[in-house]
Amino acid sequence: MGRAYQNRKESMAKTSDAKAKVYSKYGREIYVCAKAGGLDPEGNLALRGLIERAKKDQVPSHVIENAINKAKGGGGEDFSPAIYEGYGPGGCMVMIDCLTDNPNRTFGDVRQCFTKTKCKIGTQGTVSHMFDHSAILAFNSENEEAVLDALIMADVDVTDIENEDGKITVFAPNTDYFKAKQALTDTFGEIDFDVDEIQYIPKSTTHLSGDDIDMFNKFLDMLNDLDDVQNIYHDAEF
Repeated sequence: MGRAYQNRKESMAKTSDAKAKVYSKYGREIYVCAKAGGLDPEGNLALRGLIERAKKDQVPSHVIENAINKAKGGGGEDFSPAIYEGYGPGGCMVMIDCLTDNPNRTFGDVRQCFTKTKCKIGTQGTVSHMFDHSAILAFNSENEEAVLDALIMADVDVTDIENEDGKITVFAPNTDYFKAKQALTDTFGEIDFDVDEIQYIPKSTTHLSGDDIDMFNKFLDMLNDLDDVQNIYHDAEF
């Protein structure tokens, strides 16, 4: 299952224009998270994890601070989450996670990405049943037994746990994210998580080859160019 968080295409971009898009996406997500759950990262675990991830992706401090200050004002845009799903090149399954202030515009933009790459956007539930909505926490440790004990004591429903090369990766239902993270930090103190996210993990994979790979990359590039798109999850395997 550890391959799952490799499926997300949100690595640090090389060009300044692409970097700006990454900063914008983080800024939007931090704003929404702070507005919904509180401005203090100590009391808002989701915000704290998001800020840590942004820093690892080299997002400048002023971008983070501006997003939090914007949420502090109480005004600004009214973003809401939206998930679109369907079939990509070669029949692979795709889920697109968005934050939008105009659902009609966002749906139209996402649908155009499907149409231009000869793919098919679906309705809610088209492919989501083939993904697990999971919390993923990965950090350096070799004491799998202590990790598992801490999670069980906190009543976390651990889906899977991996221990490879001195790194432990915990998978749990998305609803147990806060409990799992709190249990680990209470037991081991401050942890520098390599992965601290909630993702859609595919239950199976679809192998792509030939022209489907080129079309799939084009499809991803088009989606990543949309400001409203935050994350893209898929089951494609090359």
